[in-house]
Amino acid sequence: MSVKPSWRELPAGAVPYLSSAEYETGDWGVSNPVIDLSRCTKCTLCHFYCPEGAIRMGEDGYPHVDLRYCKGCGVCAEECPVKCIRMVAKT
Repeated sequence: MSVKPSWRELPAGAVPYLSSAEYETGDWGVSNPVIDLSRCTKCTLCHFYCPEGAIRMGEDGYPHVDLRYCKGCGVCAEECPVKCIRMVAKT
């Protein structure tokens, strides 16, 4: 029986890069961002910092989260300067 290499022993490029743009990864996370639009300043930082592109700015100028692609990482909540985004556990 051969021993499989650990991920650290794999050569660069051995694992393809895949983002949620190609796959709906929203089921992966344990929490979802909830945006308090009454406190949002429309600064767009959440949109730009979201590593999966799951936050889009709507025609109304406010951010909208596509939960089909959000992994629940919380980067948006951390980067929000007015802290109008909170992470809520999925039920």
